Amino acid sequence: MARLPSIDRNTWTILICGYPNVGRSPFMNKVTKADGDVQPYAFATKSLFVGHTDDKYLRYQVIDTPGILDRPFEDHNIIQIIAQQVALFHSIKSLFMNKPLIIVCNKTDLQPLDGLSEEDMKLVLEMKAEAMKTVMGHQGGYPANEEGVLSPMSTLTEDGVIGVKNAACERLLDRGVELKMKSKKINDCLNRFHVAIPNPRHQKERPPFIPQAVLEAQLQAAEKEKRKTEKDLENENGGAGLYSASLRKNYMLVDDEWKEDIMPEILDGHNVYEFVDPDILLRLEELGQEEGLRQAEEENEDFEMDDNDLIKKSTAESRPIIPRKFDKNREFTTERMGRQLSQLGLDPSLAINCAWSKSRGRKRERSLDRRDSDIEAMDVDVDQSSKKLCLRSSSRSRSKSRPPSEVVPGEGFKDTKQKVKALKLAKKSVKKRNKDARREEADRVLPTLKPKHLSSGKRSIGKTQRRCSTCGISFHKMPS
Repeated sequence: MARLPSIDRNTWTILICGYPNVGRSPFMNKVTKADGDVQPYAFATKSLFVGHTDDKYLRYQVIDTPGILDRPFEDHNIIQIIAQQVALFHSIKSLFMNKPLIIVCNKTDLQPLDGLSEEDMKLVLEMKAEAMKTVMGHQGGYPANEEGVLSPMSTLTEDGVIGVKNAACERLLDRGVELKMKSKKINDCLNRFHVAIPNPRHQKERPPFIPQAVLEAQLQAAEKEKRKTEKDLENENGGAGLYSASLRKNYMLVDDEWKEDIMPEILDGHNVYEFVDPDILLRLEELGQEEGLRQAEEENEDFEMDDNDLIKKSTAESRPIIPRKFDKNREFTTERMGRQLSQLGLDPSLAINCAWSKSRGRKRERSLDRRDSDIEAMDVDVDQSSKKLCLRSSSRSRSKSRPPSEVVPGEGFKDTKQKVKALKLAKKSVKKRNKDARREEADRVLPTLKPKHLSSGKRSIGKTQRRCSTCGISFHKMPS
């Protein structure tokens, strides 16, 4: 049941049924947006498929059904296929009682109705006569409209497909109107309906009035040369892919020859085209040749070096590679430092020379063995007092270079006395805050000194030793 489509039983429904491989699914795909499976073999449709179409502002649902057989498919032959389909129709026509019916002859591109034999045509007309009995006018005893009862079509060439759809929708609409007219409620509404049909007064023609000025303007517009669009120019010049539309031809310039000029590319206030060397390719080739000669000379020099020189060179180059963690893009360079200092109005030469000349020395060590070994290597006699003095100096920590009370330019103090006073006031201001365990000056947290959940309620069994109901303080009894 989950695979069955959603079928509305209260809406206009067109049911398509017939033998396998007669073209039901292609017809449904043509008149609706349904995408039914169409195959060259029989029984491609194994369940119901629902599609929807519109006609005269009304919604119709179209249901495609699997093929119907009156006996096994292997017993059929091509010669008796029409007679078998007629026999199938007569065997199931009782299911279509009181329902509008249309006979559709598909695949007319292979065999039109005019090319059928008299016997086959007689069988088709018998089916048409049975379908006419479902027409409302035929049941009322007066002549009915036979148009659309027998409809030929071809889903391959789409010939007659729309006619079949319109005939089925009109037949359903007429059926609904006729049922409404036969209902009991229609008599209560007919006395309120009035259809006015105007009668012509005379045979005088009344054509639409068009002013003469409008007619002249229309003639002038027809004689005027039509403005060519970009689409017309594209078709005249070879079509898409060969014609390229010019976006500058409508520029309003002093001279029309300026429209196709090359637009300059400005970089840092200069025209880039003025700095382009016309012989740049030749210069690049010369640089490549010079670089090749230089590399060849270096290879020859390396080849002429003896083994000791090669060992010294490899030892000098075998330095550990320091990972570049912070300055990955190599932005902190002396050139950048000099450029920034120049923008500030300072002389960058001293800073650049200091950066280039500074070399990283050996780190200070506290080992006494290293000092003794150095002294022994120097063959210098050192007395015992000098050794004690050295040991004492190495055990003491390094004194501070500048006392905290010394005024540094830029701090905002005029003398040392004012700075000392400011430091004392700063320590005094934070004393109360530290005493109250405040995080900062803006800390205004008010803790709950007497929590409600500890000072209210009955004490159940086992709570006396760690709960006091008078003061709201929780404590644990210490073992004796």
